Amino acid sequence: MSNIKSPGFTCWLTGLSGAGKSTLAVEIVRALEHLSVPCEYLDGDIIRTNLSKGLGFSCEDRKTNIARVGFVSGLLNKHGINTVVALISPYRDAREQLRLNLPNFIEVYVDAPLEVCMERDVKGLYKKAIAGEIPEFTGISSLYEPPLNPDLILKTHKETIAECVEKVLRHLFYRGFITQASMAMATVIKLC
Repeated sequence: MSNIKSPGFTCWLTGLSGAGKSTLAVEIVRALEHLSVPCEYLDGDIIRTNLSKGLGFSCEDRKTNIARVGFVSGLLNKHGINTVVALISPYRDAREQLRLNLPNFIEVYVDAPLEVCMERDVKGLYKKAIAGEIPEFTGISSLYEPPLNPDLILKTHKETIAECVEKVLRHLFYRGFITQASMAMATVIKLC
C-alpha cells in the first residue's frame, strides 16, 4: 500500500470468542451510521462462510483469514469506507502486519476473562472444545495473544455496551475520524 494517508479507518476488534466483539461491532456501526459516517461491518463468522470458505483453524489458515479481511478492509478504506471488524485474530504478528498495511488501523482489545466468555457461550463451543470435540479452539486448545499496546481496551465484563461504544466514538474523535459536531450529535441522540 502507498504511504499516502487513506481516507478511511479500520476499527479492528480482537478478543476471545464470547468477549463481545460482534455485539459491540453492530452497535458501533449503528452509531456511526446515525452520524452519517460511511462504514461497513466485517464479521468473522460471515467472512468464514464466504471470503474464507475452506480455510481451517490452523495457525497458517488463521493468518490467511486475517490477511484477507485486512485486504478487503484496506480496499474499502481506500474508497472512503470505514470498516469495523470483529475477528478473534489471535496472533500479535498478524495484527501487527495489519497495522503496517492499513494506514488508519485502530486495534481494539475486547477484553473479557475466559470464565466470562465461557458463561456467555450460547452456542456451547467452549464445552465442545473442552470435551475435545472442537480442535484448535482459541483460548482452550489454541493460543490467544492479547495485544501488548492496543489503541483501546474495552472491558466488556465491567463496562456496558453503551460505555464501550462511547469510548470508541471518543477515540475516533480524538484521532480526527469523526467531527466535534458528530460527537455532539451522538450525545444528543444518546448513542453514547
